[in-house]
Parts: sequence; C-alpha cells; structure tokens
Amino acid sequence: MVESTQTAPSGLLRWRVVDVTVTAVIAVASGVVFWGLGMVTVPLSTLMQVVPGLQALTWGLFYFAGPLAALVVRKPGAAIFAELIAALVEAVLGSHWGGLGTIIPGLVQGLGAEIAFAIVAYKIWNLGVATLSGAMAGLAGMIISWIMYYQGYGMDFIIIGFVCSVISGAVFAGALMWALYKAIAATGALGHFASGRDTRR
Repeated sequence: MVESTQTAPSGLLRWRVVDVTVTAVIAVASGVVFWGLGMVTVPLSTLMQVVPGLQALTWGLFYFAGPLAALVVRKPGAAIFAELIAALVEAVLGSHWGGLGTIIPGLVQGLGAEIAFAIVAYKIWNLGVATLSGAMAGLAGMIISWIMYYQGYGMDFIIIGFVCSVISGAVFAGALMWALYKAIAATGALGHFASGRDTRR
C-alpha cells in the first residue's frame, strides 16, 4: 500500500531559516555529486550511443536535487531553488557543459520537478507524487537539452531520448529520492520539519 501524506497549508509559504539552510545544503551536496557523476557518465554515455538517445537513461542522476529538497522542506519553490543552486555549484566546479550550459538546464529541470508538487497544491507527499516530480524533471531536462544541444538530431534520437529521460528521472530523481527521504526521516533528523513529523503518525 502506497503511503499518502497530506500536509495542512498552514505556514506553507513562510520559509524559515532552517528551511533555507537545509535546502542550500542539499543543493550544494547535490552539485558536488553532479560534478563527480559528470566524469563517470560522459564516457558511459558515449558507449550507450550505439542506440541513439539511450544515454538519457543516465540523466536522472542529475535531476534529484529538486525532488529531494521538496520532499524534505515541503515549501513552494524548494525544487527550483535546490536544482538551480546545485547547477551553479556544478558549474563553478567545472562542468563539461560550461556555465550557462549547466545553469539554464538546472533551472528548467527544477521547474519541471516543482510542477508535480504544485499540481497537488503542495498537500500530498507520497511515492506517486515524488515519482511524478522526477519524471517531470526528466521531461523538462530533455526539452531544454533538445532546444540547446540537439536541434537537427534524428527523430529516433529525440523520441528515445524523451522516453529514457523521463524513465530515468522517475526512477533516480523520484522513487529513489522518496526512499532516501524515508530513510533520513527514520533517523529522526527531520524532526523540525513536517516531513519528519509525518513519518511518526
């Protein structure tokens, strides 16, 4: 049975210092991970190009900051904020995509992740919504990549790329981040957040 947690909208829009701090920590840590993953996924993606677009199966590894931050702090804008800061950190560390080539996709991916939580008015926090958030990040990620990098590519690449990016986002940035959030919450580390209190009900 899939858990479905609803959080009352009381204080929904009010960001506390702890919310900003934790979101920033998640974002910075994610940015460092993204940078490290970039050195691994680039050669892996090259090998996967035997099937056009298949390399997008690895892209979900770069979408997780937004969904994770949103699940933890449960504030509107958390996914966008986290993904943007993570992209900035990755760019500063030396992303192979360059500065704007990293920051703009990060912003768009965060927006995609944010939309899923906005659809349910930030009231439902469960595996399904988390997975949708990851999938939406994947959809947004492929859209901006298509616009910025893949104009003129064949339709087979574009279709496979979209499908693989959405699947990868749903799995790595959605379902896996839900599992990670649950594991963190189980330790009691999120006691100052509604996301931590809900796990004790």
